[in-house]
Amino acid sequence: MKKYNKGFTLIELLVVIAIIGILASVVLASLNSARAKGADAAIKSNLSNTRAAASMYWDTNSGYSIAGTAVTAIVGTNAGCSAANTVFANTSGANTIYDMVKAAQTAYGGSSSTAALCSIGAATTTVPSASWAVYVPLKNPSTGMVGFCVDSNGTAQEEAAALSTATCA
Repeated sequence: MKKYNKGFTLIELLVVIAIIGILASVVLASLNSARAKGADAAIKSNLSNTRAAASMYWDTNSGYSIAGTAVTAIVGTNAGCSAANTVFANTSGANTIYDMVKAAQTAYGGSSSTAALCSIGAATTTVPSASWAVYVPLKNPSTGMVGFCVDSNGTAQEEAAALSTATCA
């Protein structure tokens, strides 16, 4: 009669550890994809909320810039996301359009000088700006689409390129 020792052999333990390692790598790969999709949802949500806030700004100021202030058209610049006397003004207080754009930038992982592009139409001292747009890249873009854009026309869609006017493409 043979005497059997209780326990696992070294090979059995190595096989189990290898299987656990493979499963862990599959789970981590899935989590990264889910994390990117969550960031994209946050970007889209923050930018979509800017449309409602911009409508309230329009009601208050009869345009997207403050009446009596001339504004040069700003197209596709990061600086446009904090343009004084416009819908993008960096004012104190919560829930401003500037804050919503910053939140979308943060979801993308960008700083105040990267990630978002804002655009506003020109204004004179008698006629306020009549159009605006905001674009932020996506972390997990669809085929051919690299960012999300919202504008004063009510458009909210994925875009293949960054802003070139004060409206989405």
